[in-house]
Amino acid sequence: MDTEERLAVFLDYENLALGAREHLGGMQFDFKPIADALAVRGRVVVRRAYADWSYFDEDRRALTRHQVELIEMPQRMGASRKNAADIKMVVDAIEMAFEREYITTFVMCTGDSDFSPLVHKLRELDKRVIGVGVENSTSRLLPPACDEFLFYDRLEGVDVPDESEAPAPKRSGRGGPSRSSARSGGRGRGKTAVPAEEAAVAEPLATEGTAPVPAPAEAAASSTASSTRGRRKKAAEPEPVVEPEVEPTSSSAVDDEHDDVTTHEEPTMEVRVAQTLADMQSSTSGAITASMLKRTLVRKDPTFSESDYGFRTFGEFLSFLADRDFVVLTAGPAAGDPVVALPAQPDTAHAFDLLRTVVASDGGTAQLSGLKNELRKRRPDFSEKALGYRGFLQFAKAAAAADAVKLAWDDTAEDYLVTVA
Repeated sequence: MDTEERLAVFLDYENLALGAREHLGGMQFDFKPIADALAVRGRVVVRRAYADWSYFDEDRRALTRHQVELIEMPQRMGASRKNAADIKMVVDAIEMAFEREYITTFVMCTGDSDFSPLVHKLRELDKRVIGVGVENSTSRLLPPACDEFLFYDRLEGVDVPDESEAPAPKRSGRGGPSRSSARSGGRGRGKTAVPAEEAAVAEPLATEGTAPVPAPAEAAASSTASSTRGRRKKAAEPEPVVEPEVEPTSSSAVDDEHDDVTTHEEPTMEVRVAQTLADMQSSTSGAITASMLKRTLVRKDPTFSESDYGFRTFGEFLSFLADRDFVVLTAGPAAGDPVVALPAQPDTAHAFDLLRTVVASDGGTAQLSGLKNELRKRRPDFSEKALGYRGFLQFAKAAAAADAVKLAWDDTAEDYLVTVA
């Protein structure tokens, strides 16, 4: 009998994207950590995201790469459609609960407590409900209503920048609207706080009603620009070429960038196995067999095959990892299907020693970008989140505070340099 869980995922995308920008240092929302977390919990058969996608051009392309169906709920100018996407999401979830009995688990990706009645109703219908939301933008009423709740910022693969050094929120395709502007149907360009340098670049694009008063030295140029716009309204002249906006670079922005590089660089096969196994151990009470592990790896990447790495069978590949102390194999319930587990996790002090050893082997100095991957070459199951840190930068600062290494910003490298203390 097939006991595999079948999941339907519903994303209140505006809630998630704006929550990440406002409470996670302006970082871009990424669906991949959620997809990986759900792959160890069952087979995802439905993925839907609800929003007015004219506000999220870049996000739309990223979600499409993860096979998420985009449900368009456009905002009407001059009319309030505050709950249009929410209502559509609720109707679709209830309809699916009655029409598709094979779906056993509903994943509600939102932090809005307005979805609590939906969660209660789904559980009445004998459906398991998993919630996902940004911790600081999730109502305290929602998590207790779910069978399980995952905070996005705690998922493996989400590197949250330090609050003290978080960059200003980045604007997406149409300006990254604030919650109030998105809900009211405004484009959000005039309501989004931007740095002074960015405001100077964007100033010629402001509308006549909201344009700032030009300085005396710029009055003539501004007047000329206004008259030019007036002539364009009367005669269909070619649009001038507008230079693309350039966002200012700061050390805090680079902090976010090196976390992104670490996160999105393709991990080695050993790291993928270790991360998957760690997720399965945290979400499953029973033993994890080799067949269960391979099935989960294929869910994450349908093209996975151990033959691509030079092994004839998956068991041979696991034996290779066990010989290098990356995993521990014990006898399983069936022949040829051993139980797979991770070795005992090191404590914080041992993790600091590992960092120091890796930096020392690199000549005593290393850039923070890419250093996490170097640690995982020595210990594939390394995770700063398992040690209680929100991001790798925070872990490195804690190591510096413990005098394990030294951490300093380098303007030439535009990155943090880690040196042996």
